[in-house]
Amino acid sequence: MKKLEFSVGGDAPRIDRWLADQVDSLSRSHIQKLIEQGHVQINHKICTSKKYALQIGDQIQVHIPAPRPLALEPEPMDLEMLFEDDHLLIVNKPAGLVVHPAPGHATGTLVHGLLAHCQDGQGSTLSGIGGVERPGIVHRLDKDTTGAMMVAKTDQAHQHLQAQIAAKTALREYVGIVYGHPSTEIGCMDFPIGRNPTDRIKMAVVPEEKGGKAAVTQWQILQPLGNYALVKFRLETGRTHQIRVHCAQMGWPIVGDPLYSRGRSLKVNLSGQVLHAWRLSLKHPVSGTDLEVKAPLPTDFVKLLNRLQKHSHFSPMNNLLRTGESNRQN
Repeated sequence: MKKLEFSVGGDAPRIDRWLADQVDSLSRSHIQKLIEQGHVQINHKICTSKKYALQIGDQIQVHIPAPRPLALEPEPMDLEMLFEDDHLLIVNKPAGLVVHPAPGHATGTLVHGLLAHCQDGQGSTLSGIGGVERPGIVHRLDKDTTGAMMVAKTDQAHQHLQAQIAAKTALREYVGIVYGHPSTEIGCMDFPIGRNPTDRIKMAVVPEEKGGKAAVTQWQILQPLGNYALVKFRLETGRTHQIRVHCAQMGWPIVGDPLYSRGRSLKVNLSGQVLHAWRLSLKHPVSGTDLEVKAPLPTDFVKLLNRLQKHSHFSPMNNLLRTGESNRQN
């Protein structure tokens, strides 16, 4: 276990923000986890609140536990890598694949496949910040949402990528097909999201005073399709089911969404909601160069889009959206 010690010498904000400014190697979210786990002391007493207001002269100790060995068994999988080097990888996640172990999904998750992919002869090369069950996982996609997802191989990369997401400098764009037709071509959905109070499987728009957390999604119509529309989304936050809940709230849910849509049949065999993480734009966590990766649309998405375009007498979208483009690092 590693121990860090600090003394507050001037005006300071709440504990989590202050520590994040003092220690470049620890993200604010990591510090908050350490506080929750009782690893932060102020004046030799365990700190129980990430919002603790520091005072001049406070003595702080931060205990950083050694990474726990991974208890999960690697499972070889046929994973499509869109980008990979010694620091991170970006995988094109298929529909139906759960990202990490959870109740009912003890095996067969993306994490199990990543552990097999990243074996170097001495064990996994994934970051340990996510814990035993979520090694390397910087952000998640829902089980039936497809597309580009970044995974950290080192703790440094993990912290850097999480910081980019928190600072909104990492661009995460999705494309989806929705029922209905938004009234304008571009807009912003700004509704707090929390657990549905009557159905614990679902999320819902919940006021912040009742536990909802801020959630912001920018959107733009790429192509109207009669009673449907092809829409691009850009996440500013990353709440569970965020795009799906926001679209349902606006009255145009994602096609094929088993939780939030109206369940219309389109004579296309869908494997899940028609929502795809299309593009990731970020700074490489080590070199600092710009990295942009696009994930090709899955077959189900393309088939449905072709059908709707044909019935609506629209020309197909350009090849850039259909098949992605070469990943580049500038």
